Amino acid sequence: MNKLNYYDHIAQIYDQTRWLTEPIAEEVADFIIALTHATPETSFLEPGVGTGLNVIPFVKRGYPVTGIDVSQEMLDQFCKKLNLIPDNLNLIHGDASKLPFPDNSFDVVLTVHMLHTVSNWQAFLDDIDRVLKSEGFYLNCQWITPPARREFEGYFREILSKYEGLKPVNSAIQEITTQRYLSEKYLTQKGYGSNYLVAKKWTVSNTVEELLNVFKLRAYGLCWRVSEDIYHQVMNEFEEFCINHYGSLNIVLSSEAKFEIWAYSI
Repeated sequence: MNKLNYYDHIAQIYDQTRWLTEPIAEEVADFIIALTHATPETSFLEPGVGTGLNVIPFVKRGYPVTGIDVSQEMLDQFCKKLNLIPDNLNLIHGDASKLPFPDNSFDVVLTVHMLHTVSNWQAFLDDIDRVLKSEGFYLNCQWITPPARREFEGYFREILSKYEGLKPVNSAIQEITTQRYLSEKYLTQKGYGSNYLVAKKWTVSNTVEELLNVFKLRAYGLCWRVSEDIYHQVMNEFEEFCINHYGSLNIVLSSEAKFEIWAYSI
């Protein structure tokens, strides 16, 4: 399953299976607007915009927003959230790692859980640098997975790895952390100053059964690394593990999520 088909297949369930809700996204938008000293003319670009969850608040408040994404199905879900596509929103179906825009086009470039997926990340950062206006902001963001959900995913990865050589969850996190460090070093060498901020903290609660159902829907990329028949076996084994480990599928798992921002500007 390639990346295009993966996102096309999960587009309709994307927002419901993530832990960033619309009210939280509104609060994060407030934080970003204050951070970037946004005016009504401040323009935003999000490569990998998906269903628009991160930028819908900016669109609704009238800021010029451009989004680019490889999945047309994800963009279609974005459009369904709006009665009409407003003049301040420009959506492009294409490779989000290649920015088809003139130099000095945007005041703010926002990436969320995206940079580590780009094969040539140096070229991508060069492109971001190119399309940013003078004194613009590049915001490299991520929603930190709540620890209880990360532990739950770790158990799933252990079972899946028996069928497909999947990296353990700690290795996956380390890979993202290393990518972020290299990116910060690269941008610092370009003259950018950096600042780490937490835009929002909130508690996420789900029953074991709710989380299990999310995996049954194959809502994440790692769920598409094996065939449907094998995945059915994986889920049977994982459900049995959850019953034995947690004692009940009605157990509630609660922990803290964060929206983190690494802000870069010159």
